[in-house]
Amino acid sequence: MDSLEKMTLKHLLDRSVGRFADRPALSMADGEPLTYAEVGERVRALSGILHQRGIAAGDRVAILSENKPNWGIAYFAVTTMGAIAVPILPEFRPNEVHHILRHSDAKAVFISEKQYPKLEDAGIEGLRTVFLMEDFSLVPPQAEAHAFHDLLQAGRREFVRLKESALKLAGKTAFEIGEDDTATIIYTSGTTGHSKGVVLSHKNLVFDVEATLKIQEVNSGDRLLSVLPLSQSYECTIGFLIPMSTGACVYYLDKPPVAKVLMPALEKVRPTLMLTVPLIMEKVYKLKIHPRLTRNALMRKAYGIPAIRKKLHRIAAGKVYKQFGGKLHFFGIGGALLSPDVELFLREGGFPYAIGYGLTETSPLAAGCGPGVTRYRSTGPALPGVLIRIDNPDPSTGEGEIWIKGPTVMKGYFKDPDRTKDVMTDDGWFRTGDLGYLDGDGYLYIKGRLKNMIVGPSGENIYPEEIESVINESDEVMESLVYQADGQLTARVHLNYDELDREFGGRDVDEARLARRILEKLEALREKVNARVSSFSRIKKFIEQPEPFEKTPTNKIKRYLYVSDEKAVSDGTERHT
Repeated sequence: MDSLEKMTLKHLLDRSVGRFADRPALSMADGEPLTYAEVGERVRALSGILHQRGIAAGDRVAILSENKPNWGIAYFAVTTMGAIAVPILPEFRPNEVHHILRHSDAKAVFISEKQYPKLEDAGIEGLRTVFLMEDFSLVPPQAEAHAFHDLLQAGRREFVRLKESALKLAGKTAFEIGEDDTATIIYTSGTTGHSKGVVLSHKNLVFDVEATLKIQEVNSGDRLLSVLPLSQSYECTIGFLIPMSTGACVYYLDKPPVAKVLMPALEKVRPTLMLTVPLIMEKVYKLKIHPRLTRNALMRKAYGIPAIRKKLHRIAAGKVYKQFGGKLHFFGIGGALLSPDVELFLREGGFPYAIGYGLTETSPLAAGCGPGVTRYRSTGPALPGVLIRIDNPDPSTGEGEIWIKGPTVMKGYFKDPDRTKDVMTDDGWFRTGDLGYLDGDGYLYIKGRLKNMIVGPSGENIYPEEIESVINESDEVMESLVYQADGQLTARVHLNYDELDREFGGRDVDEARLARRILEKLEALREKVNARVSSFSRIKKFIEQPEPFEKTPTNKIKRYLYVSDEKAVSDGTERHT
């Protein structure tokens, strides 16, 4: 691969358009791909239209849409002209969208028809240009619903006129972009309150792309099926910019990746690369795989023998591999800790998985490795050119806060110097707020979030995430949350209600009998978990969480909703032991 003259997204795209002009670049899973040449032409035309609409270098342009080829075209059109892309997660509520548009001072927005109602009553001063993502037609920022389609026809005619003009000027308009210029501002959902706008430069992103390619090969023959939102830095950098840098093709789904949508797409695309969050594989394992491997007493006994378990894992993982198209050579998992039992299944089954670690603030990948050199429970070593250190490590365990330094670390938080100062040292280290340790070979192991750590009665460090991983290994549990209430460790547990339905026949349930059975399960679970954890990590009380935990758009549990004093007290409607 030719080295880039400059680490900018413009140089990255120009190189790929030149090298892979006729190769497929972006496509819906059931559609015909756009070639790199076609992507390049559309990006140039759209950049020209933005320029004609008064968008200049440094201006913020929001992108609010589900995944589709036009998302990537809009992103490149904005960033290759020196403007700043502001991706917004489609799962954000209208008030959150309005906050981001105002805080970022967005002058334009690309928005899908499905997301368009979120602009209603927004009243965003300065927002003058709205493009519909489906065809880039222009509509007024606050079009009334009854007049929307009439305005849309006029917007399409205006787009055609502007496109013809923009293409004529394309070769005459030069956009000068520096490596340290801001490319994007990504508003993180967070788990404890208001979003933060993470400011990333062109060099931040392109360096992360180049460094990642040193640990995992991707080439023009690869196909990536995208199932995570492009507005996340994880999917945007690893699942979009890396394929676009190497001539690979990215395919998108037109609906959420539930089984009836995902399975036909996997069969058609037969991806060689995929990125997921732990929740996806954990559900597959817990609901489909593990119950079959332990469906009767004989199978459970056999499964407890390591040599037999490994053979069973190999057979089951082979079937899953075929279901995923049979061509995968890289199955990336990130965004949260993966359950130990699921990783053991993938590892013993020979599935080509790899776990990466990073944050939006690090563009995002900071540590990782290819499937062939993974280590159980580790995220891998630091990327080439990135430094990782453990601050103030515990002398007995080596555990401490993970600090990161290097070209992938953000410029700061937008309009928030105080918060930036809180996480950045004077000499350029980013305090991640995550706890972990490094082994002798530099492999990183994550323990949990510093803010979630609980100090035990004798000063012991208790990591809720580790206890949750033990709880979640049970077939009876879908997810859990461990926290301290009134000085005692408490676990909220969302049970596997499908299993309960099967046990009780699914209808005409005796509620009193069901309540007793749930209490029995919670008590048995408490005893089982406490037998496996250290004495200072034992759970005093298990509480039933009847509904799934509320999560951020990146599938992390919103812990702050469940650990306050009010939530820690039973209101009489929940079952607990």
